[in-house]
Amino acid sequence: MERKAVIAGATGLVGGELVKLLLSREDYSKVTVLVRRKLPIAHERLEQLVVEYERLEELPGVLFENSDVYCALGTTRKKAGSKEQFERVDYGYPMALGRLAKRYHAARLLIITAMGADEASIFFYSKVKGRVEKDLQRLQLSRLHIFRPSLILGDRQEHRLGESAAVKLYAKLPFLFGGPKSKYRPITAREIAEGMLHVALFAEEADESILSSHVIAEQARRLRERS
Repeated sequence: MERKAVIAGATGLVGGELVKLLLSREDYSKVTVLVRRKLPIAHERLEQLVVEYERLEELPGVLFENSDVYCALGTTRKKAGSKEQFERVDYGYPMALGRLAKRYHAARLLIITAMGADEASIFFYSKVKGRVEKDLQRLQLSRLHIFRPSLILGDRQEHRLGESAAVKLYAKLPFLFGGPKSKYRPITAREIAEGMLHVALFAEEADESILSSHVIAEQARRLRERS
């Protein structure tokens, strides 16, 4: 059976890396990206589907049947403009994708949340991430893989002061992120994309269904070794 992939969040840091990675390999016969406006790229295996995320559940079921669904959606409270809009992007849209994956028997759903995701957290960001994890788990999908990266490194459009400081700290004192603290190690967007693909292709080699930064990095390394 030919493999198909669906990517939500293709214009983001990790989503963009996923698109490049999946099109650079032959694992999928078709890669469909759900976008608000088309990306400035073309490829024989790429389908760009312009959608309204508020109406995801109107998408045709054939798109999800036996597909690997990658959810790289995410924003920040500042960028979203309000708590309600942040929750819509980071909870509402992923849950819509989860329901579609369940209804039409997707092969698996792979989603990026965040380190510290916890529905009981006092922090709004972490609480929303924890809620989406728990509610996706309650859907009892065929396969659900949750990726909890620490600080994501990459060429962002916007400047984030806190992230810049953390990057400098990691560059100067990498030993602080060893051993038990390895889950706090910053990770590149490319590594996350590679880790997600390796789990999708070789899920039996994933030791757990919730993967933190050091486990994602290990999955990425395994993918590169196979190439």
